[in-house]
Amino acid sequence: MKLIVVMLGTTAVPELGEFDRLIARAAGIPAESVEAVDVVGGEALPEPTAAAGFVLTGSPAMVTERASWSERTAVWLPKVLEAGTPLLGICYGHQLLAHALGGKVGDNTRGREMGTATIDVHAAAAGDPVFGELPPRVYAQESHSQSVITPPRGARVLAGNAHDPHQALAIGPAAWSTQFHPEFDATVMRGYVDVRADALRDEGFDPGSLAATARESPESATVLRRFAAVAGLAVR
Repeated sequence: MKLIVVMLGTTAVPELGEFDRLIARAAGIPAESVEAVDVVGGEALPEPTAAAGFVLTGSPAMVTERASWSERTAVWLPKVLEAGTPLLGICYGHQLLAHALGGKVGDNTRGREMGTATIDVHAAAAGDPVFGELPPRVYAQESHSQSVITPPRGARVLAGNAHDPHQALAIGPAAWSTQFHPEFDATVMRGYVDVRADALRDEGFDPGSLAATARESPESATVLRRFAAVAGLAVR
């Protein structure tokens, strides 16, 4: 079976690759091992057992907008957890998973987090099949203004930083989520900064500084490689 990427939006830099391609590359799996499902465009969500694993992507939308495709996906997510199919939510997907399971999502009171950030991996990640190999501090790429304010009941907080204490969650035996983008490298991050430069200036950011300080984040990409291995996919 394949890794199914549930497309909750498109990237800001399609010339550098859409989410499914970026995820396959960072995970170290062949592109033919990945199938994309465009729920925003109206494609049906697959059966919860129809994949080796599922990845929920980022999105330019906001979970609090409660778009019909988003709420439809939120109803589907508990079924995936019940089936036990490995699941990873990224950025919007991280927030949507929390919302679907009773957590609270909203605007981050600290504003937007953009660029390469430092993430602290907590002791709770020790022994975790996805996060257990990460060092205590990693670099990761960020592009979000909303966050998980209150994690769902029973969620384990595996990583955080001063801007967002809920950077990574684990829920049950086979579901994880990250506020950061493990599929982004520094080139993609600079592309996001460039596309959103005017909006960033309006919010008080210096796009030039964000682009100049973007750095590679191979440790965070380990999350995708380990998730792919948990899903039973051959990782190169």
